[in-house]
Amino acid sequence: MLRQTISTTSRALRSTARLSTPRPTSSLPQLYQTSFATVRTIAPRTRWYSSETDAAKNNGEEAKKEAEVESPEAAFKKQLEAKDAEVRELKDKYLRSMAEQQNEFRSLQERTAREIQKNKEFALQGFAQDLVDTVDNFDRALAMVPEEKLKSQPAEEKSEHQQDLVNLYEGLKMTETILMQTLKKHGLERFDPNGDVFNPHEHDATFMTPMPDKEHNTVFHVQQKGFRLNGRILRPAKVGVVKNK
Repeated sequence: MLRQTISTTSRALRSTARLSTPRPTSSLPQLYQTSFATVRTIAPRTRWYSSETDAAKNNGEEAKKEAEVESPEAAFKKQLEAKDAEVRELKDKYLRSMAEQQNEFRSLQERTAREIQKNKEFALQGFAQDLVDTVDNFDRALAMVPEEKLKSQPAEEKSEHQQDLVNLYEGLKMTETILMQTLKKHGLERFDPNGDVFNPHEHDATFMTPMPDKEHNTVFHVQQKGFRLNGRILRPAKVGVVKNK
């Protein structure tokens, strides 16, 4: 009985001592707590991107958004502006082409007019070359009549034959004058270089001789008169030239 009481008392004492003694806290939770606090204090990592890349990306996104939200009116306006630019370009090409064609046509007209005028001026060149021989024959016929037979005697004192000769001479002279006037209207003109300075472009020197009383290189004798057709030499005059040097 006593033994049972003592056992019960000692068991109660051990339980009381166990309750009164503080329990040590576990170190493992403290370690975890420390690790978690350390993790919380670590600064987050920061990523750095290029501003150009960001700007390009932003621009692309904005353009994409604008294209998505573009209204039908804006699209129609763009098409209309493109057509207007195309019309202006075609109009400019058309005006340039028309200006070039007009210039070419004007040049062709001027060239054709010059050729027609040239053909008019020199169309009678072959005929005129044959005609100058006839004019020369008139000149030779008039030169065959001596001047003294025309003026030596009054008209009432001349014989019948002399009067006929005078009348013939005057008729030939009148015919030659009218013929030369007609030829001059068409550009054919006769010239007599007697006394002029020798010009190789207009004169054909058949002989040269010294003459002290005349200037050097001047025409003193005309064998055949020259002709011009519209200002151009048709036939040079055949002349004799003074040569004193």
